[in-house]
Amino acid sequence: MEVSDKVKMAASLWLEGFGEACCLHRVVLLCMRSHNLLMRTGQCFLLNGFIFLGSIFVLKSVVIPALWWILPGQCSQFVSHELCDLGGTLKFYSFLRLALIQLCYVLWFYPLYVFSIVLSTIWYNDIAKYGYAAMGRSKLTVEKGSSQNNSPSMQDAHHVKGPSGLGGVMIGIGQQVYSILLLGVFFLEVYATGYIPYIGKLINFFLLSWMYAYYCFEYKWNFNEVALDRRLDYFESYWPFFAGFGSPCVLAIFFFSPLVSYGIMAILFPLFVLTAAGSESEQEISFEKHKWRAAGLERLPIFYVADKVSLWILSLFPLEKGDQVQDRKEQ
Repeated sequence: MEVSDKVKMAASLWLEGFGEACCLHRVVLLCMRSHNLLMRTGQCFLLNGFIFLGSIFVLKSVVIPALWWILPGQCSQFVSHELCDLGGTLKFYSFLRLALIQLCYVLWFYPLYVFSIVLSTIWYNDIAKYGYAAMGRSKLTVEKGSSQNNSPSMQDAHHVKGPSGLGGVMIGIGQQVYSILLLGVFFLEVYATGYIPYIGKLINFFLLSWMYAYYCFEYKWNFNEVALDRRLDYFESYWPFFAGFGSPCVLAIFFFSPLVSYGIMAILFPLFVLTAAGSESEQEISFEKHKWRAAGLERLPIFYVADKVSLWILSLFPLEKGDQVQDRKEQ
């Protein structure tokens, strides 16, 4: 197959994912069906939009200009030029101004940032749960729908039931530890690519898109009890779709400062989680998995480095978790 055909195929899936992420009308419909969902979504807007971003706006629009007026940085701004004649006045004012601004960050923004992360993480899970319930879906209905189609690739999209008892618990714990390490290492990988000269920003954009897309769909896969190895294989097999789905998330924050980017993302993330929960496209393309691969769209090892580093870290601990996760990945 020619390279141009592969590019067209990847572009088609990317546009499909981008379009799915922009279907924000689903959020309105789901919030109209569930009062709990509306409340949780509103709380996210209130905390991260009104309080967090509002505090940044007040700091930059009111507090900092007021400090520059009270503690001027130029001699022309002094009421008495005798103060300006003193050699260390400007330096003292500059130091005091900077110290007061940093004090605002230490006493307000950083604690609020940590508080927002913890509380928003809890709310995101509630939003996904309430959204999933508002769609009238359950694990049973998903399995029932899949059993009515005999496509082998559809069967691959669902989980394989693991062993019960203590062994199942240990495998579950091992997968959770591995998942946390994997995403943690991948986040560091995303952060590091931003410092690569010339092409670093472009690589960083794509990696961020995949990271946010994975986070959005992870809630859905958790409710469907999709095994970790299935998730990774599925995600890496349809990398253009998920790159497209995560692109609107990244575009909304890519050109802002870290604190502002976090506030914007904290508002938008639950919306994209709900659009992911209501998406059917990623299920439809999985049904045609053999066709896409046969046509030349191969799996892209997005998590290869994170996977190797995570397994290496697990191998350093004298526990069986690393072996259990490795065995689970090879099933």
